Amino acid sequence: MCWSATADLWAGLGIGAVGVASLASVRRPGDAPLAALPLLLGAHQIVEAAVWDAGGGAGSATLAWAVIALPLLPVWVPLGVLTAARPADRRRSLPPLVVGLATAVVLAHRLATRPVSAEIRGHTLGYAVDLPHAPLVMAGYLLATVGALLLARDRLLRVLGLLTGIGAAVCAVLWRTEFVSTWCALAAAASLLLFAWIRGRARASATADPGPADRNPTATQ
Repeated sequence: MCWSATADLWAGLGIGAVGVASLASVRRPGDAPLAALPLLLGAHQIVEAAVWDAGGGAGSATLAWAVIALPLLPVWVPLGVLTAARPADRRRSLPPLVVGLATAVVLAHRLATRPVSAEIRGHTLGYAVDLPHAPLVMAGYLLATVGALLLARDRLLRVLGLLTGIGAAVCAVLWRTEFVSTWCALAAAASLLLFAWIRGRARASATADPGPADRNPTATQ
């Protein structure tokens, strides 16, 4: 992904299909935000295909891509982890959500008041946003997204957080100036783990939910 408009388009369609399948498997309403994340990330890759076709620049496709990548994801991910958690475990998900909200406010304000542009750099896209205290904002962003997953009680979500955290470090080292684009592509690819997670939750819910005959033993007598 990220290597061309065609790669982004097909990746987006494939990941979007994973998102549709994930949503169709939801059995607990609180799981819906995380189940829908692959659908959002798939749409995000399709939007980036439009950025490629536009030759980068500061058009509407670039702005739409930045809105999803920057202020939306640091709220969506920790909120999804919180709603999926058991009530007794939700307190541990609050700090990443608070940090994500604060980070999103800063990022949304900058997108509203400063231009964002994209530049094609070989087989990647570089996005330029004028951010105050960029290292601090990026730290808040990663704490909200990766940190929320690492703090989850669910083992598979922690594995997802570990993989995305390692991937973020690799992207930062290999493609420093295109970090945001390549990391978001990695996060989209991780949607397959989210699909496995929601399928596991659905099976557990089906096992825990007795059928009508079990709920009313006299029904078969």
